Amino acid sequence: MEATKESLTRWYAVYVKSRSEKKVLQTLAEKDIEAYLPIQKKLRQWSDRKKLVEMPLMPGYVFVHINRKDYDRVLQTEHVVCYITFGGKAAPVRDEDIESLKKMLHQDQIKVELTREDLKPGEMVEILSGPLMGMKGELVQIKGKNKVGIRLQPVGYTVMVEVPISELAVTR
Repeated sequence: MEATKESLTRWYAVYVKSRSEKKVLQTLAEKDIEAYLPIQKKLRQWSDRKKLVEMPLMPGYVFVHINRKDYDRVLQTEHVVCYITFGGKAAPVRDEDIESLKKMLHQDQIKVELTREDLKPGEMVEILSGPLMGMKGELVQIKGKNKVGIRLQPVGYTVMVEVPISELAVTR
């Protein structure tokens, strides 16, 4: 049976009010709407202690996996501001990009950071080993370290993953 346009589910990024990502995630779950908030643990230091805290990888964004009938329900959710759009329409995020984010955040060996820098096009590479094996991205050099950049176009971020150069191969 072929899926209709109405029942087809896709990932979209929504912009949410500052520091409300976790609240939005919980509210969407209560509405039975599949949502994903990339979270990473960061060591924070206060004057009297250090603590490992969970923080959104992309502050201000939550991803939703919806069909057309849930589109407005997401917008009616408290603290949701708008969909990230391209050409006036909500810009879908590829399933592969969401899976890559999940894969990156479920491993400890590789440091993940984000940048909003508009990276210069470089060589396309594939990671040959390690927890991110098979991922492809653009090779860039930042602060003297070799990193792989994987662009998430609709959101405007580039995911930067530190990978030893020996674990990369140039792809054509």
